[in-house]
Amino acid sequence: MKFQVDENGYYGQFGGAYIPEMLYPNVEELKNAYVGVIESEAFQKEFMHLLKDYAGRPSPLFHAQRLSEKYGAKIYLKREDLNHTGAHKINNTIGQILMAEHLGKKRIIAETGAGQHGVATATVCALKGLECIVYMGEIDIERQAPNVERMRLLGAEVRPAKSGSRTLKDATNEAIRDWISNPTDTFYIIGSVVGPHPYPDMVARFQSVISKEIKSQMLEKEGTENPSMLIACVGGGSNAAGTFYHYLDDESVKLIAVEAAGLGIDSGESAATSVLGRPGIIHGSKTLLMQTEDGQIVEPYSISAGLDYPGVGPLHAHLAETGRAEFASVTDQEALDAVYELCKLEGIIPALESAHALAQLKKMTFKGDEVVVVCLSGRGDKDLATYIKHKK
Repeated sequence: MKFQVDENGYYGQFGGAYIPEMLYPNVEELKNAYVGVIESEAFQKEFMHLLKDYAGRPSPLFHAQRLSEKYGAKIYLKREDLNHTGAHKINNTIGQILMAEHLGKKRIIAETGAGQHGVATATVCALKGLECIVYMGEIDIERQAPNVERMRLLGAEVRPAKSGSRTLKDATNEAIRDWISNPTDTFYIIGSVVGPHPYPDMVARFQSVISKEIKSQMLEKEGTENPSMLIACVGGGSNAAGTFYHYLDDESVKLIAVEAAGLGIDSGESAATSVLGRPGIIHGSKTLLMQTEDGQIVEPYSISAGLDYPGVGPLHAHLAETGRAEFASVTDQEALDAVYELCKLEGIIPALESAHALAQLKKMTFKGDEVVVVCLSGRGDKDLATYIKHKK
């Protein structure tokens, strides 16, 4: 399949493993093991058991009738917000904790932006009785306080990243530094389709349960596996990778990836990587990256902590470059408007990240016969303070 990773860890020109020598044994160990482990019967049996009985899958595919009436298309919401811990992140952390167990690792580290991946990592570490350290930007600790308390309640140590913009990028830097210092006993659970190969592919495989379910649910509800289009928000891009995965090679299905425009693409306060980025290396892989002329990373901005990242996963960089996916961007205000709209029309409070995908509906013109699936990647409990503050 042309949109899958090749044997060297690349999607087109993007991907690879640009890592310090100290990490080479860890990454090689994982690279050599991951496909065989994931595809083994024993792994799949436990993975599917935990997804079903612990995470609560399959997540529903909900026909949002009032939203559909408003926009003149048949709109379905893939309800990842109903998973245990409140987002799609649990799909990946269950998979990676089983991988860590297989490799005999007892100490788990992770990075988190909005806190959802941190909570999901702390959750599976508690489930398996493993030590858990989560790195989180100081600013994100302030704006996502409920998730910080959840992580601590679950037994994780939350370590603040105090350098740079003190957000997701810097939390990832700190996690990588920790990994370099503790290479033998530590497993790094990366939260998105970013990082050195094999992480982007491994995370996409764990999240691909989303599109696998969409196919069977669409068949049941519409008599065909294929919607007209799939819409998902993209920061690093794991919910989008999972939503798109089983449709990548079927070009009859339109893929729309929605990034955070922040205060506007040209405002200097944005995270719209596909527009503002150019090829560069961040956190161990070559991808599209927001950077200055001399290669210094440009600090991203979004009201949403989970989309506040200066790069994008290498799969998404490839989808953008090839035109397989259409990349769009949504401002803070447009995302907030979409939150309030979904609350009123469907009685669902979405996460700020997911609201970016929802806001794209307003920018589109539908003929009336389209079937649209929007990935509702998370619920809005963690963002209530922001919603209250901005509510007119």
